[in-house]
Amino acid sequence: MNHTREVEVVVIGAGQAGLAAAHHLRRTGFEPERDFVVLDHSPGPGGAWQFRWPSLTYGKVHGMHALPGMELTGADPARPSAEVIGEYFAAYEETFDLRVRRPVDVRAVREGTGGRLLVETSDGAWSTRALINATGTWDRPFWPRYPGQETFRGRQLHTARYAGPEEFAGQRVVVVGGGASGTQHLLELAPYAAATTWVTRRPPVFREGPFDENAGRAAVALVEERVRRGLPPKSVVSVTGLPLNDAIRAGLESGVLDRLPMFDRITEEGVEWADGRRVAADVILWATGFRPVIDHLAPLHLREAGGGIRVEGTRAVADPRVHLVGYGPSASTIGANRAGRAAVRDIRRLLAEQEPVAA
Repeated sequence: MNHTREVEVVVIGAGQAGLAAAHHLRRTGFEPERDFVVLDHSPGPGGAWQFRWPSLTYGKVHGMHALPGMELTGADPARPSAEVIGEYFAAYEETFDLRVRRPVDVRAVREGTGGRLLVETSDGAWSTRALINATGTWDRPFWPRYPGQETFRGRQLHTARYAGPEEFAGQRVVVVGGGASGTQHLLELAPYAAATTWVTRRPPVFREGPFDENAGRAAVALVEERVRRGLPPKSVVSVTGLPLNDAIRAGLESGVLDRLPMFDRITEEGVEWADGRRVAADVILWATGFRPVIDHLAPLHLREAGGGIRVEGTRAVADPRVHLVGYGPSASTIGANRAGRAAVRDIRRLLAEQEPVAA
């Protein structure tokens, strides 16, 4: 489509944060397709959840918070989370008539005319007065670089391409990363693999006891401080530690979660440390996290010298028309809900201020 369509708000992304924002737009009087549009590049509903490996069942999901206005009830904990949450998001979109457009790739957001933003997509262009960016991180897996990486004769893959433990049967696997994905991979792989080795840059921190509201607030505040300073956000999990549940305890006792410090180089046959220690490997599995998907915002020059976008609440400090939800402190399921509501409240105020005053 070659013509440019006009709306008040464009929402990019239909994961938890994008759907929460669309819900709050809807309930405060914005009509889909007329006043706002939701653009999503995924093939179907479910956000990043639709791409999770089949062995990540719903019962293993840590703290999936319901979307606003509709609870997720009666889910079978033995079913893959991709199926459970994909169906839930699909029902949510239909119930609230959010009319998500997919698959639509957003190529760039740049300055338009008349104080509006121009959103260039694979489905034509949209002119908008405000933007809610809810693109998450799944499409930008982080791959660290180490000397000799290109010489490794085995297979390297990232969590984003992990499909389950069966394909690693009889293989020697090095898992890199100290987050929840890394520990989940190790616990799943151990019964199948010939050997597993866990390496992390820093010693993992395991959290004892309940994670109450005060602890959650303190963790979010630490992440929030980084984005307020214009630094790239860290995950909330990076400051909360890993919950010490029964599965983790069993992994520690069995030696599966016996962590080694980060290796210094990769060889043809495996990995090696400066002190001469070596581990042979058939596979290196990088459970090293993701980075925010924000390259399409580059024409707006929102990045600070520190490499991140400075955000107050959800609003980009460099451009009050742009809100980032599911970014930094709102990158948890409960944080995404709250961020969607806050962004809509702020945008309504911005649009009201821009309305011409009647004579």
